[in-house]
Amino acid sequence: MSCYFRHMKDIFDEAGIKVTESNKKEIDKTIHKIVNVSYKNCPETWKEIKLGIADAQKRQEFIRKLKIAIPS
Repeated sequence: MSCYFRHMKDIFDEAGIKVTESNKKEIDKTIHKIVNVSYKNCPETWKEIKLGIADAQKRQEFIRKLKIAIPS
């Protein structure tokens, strides 16, 4: 689960999301929904995340979606 979380610290920080053991699974499920990949398909999810943050505008849109889906 969440093999890509270690690559997303900056994104979580920008979104104001604190990842804990108790919320990690729910955050993971939410990210899968945002990128439209079935839950637990980590490699495909990370691939879609990378595409979704490929440039500054896409990155900000992804962060906006995270903020909406995962209130801090």
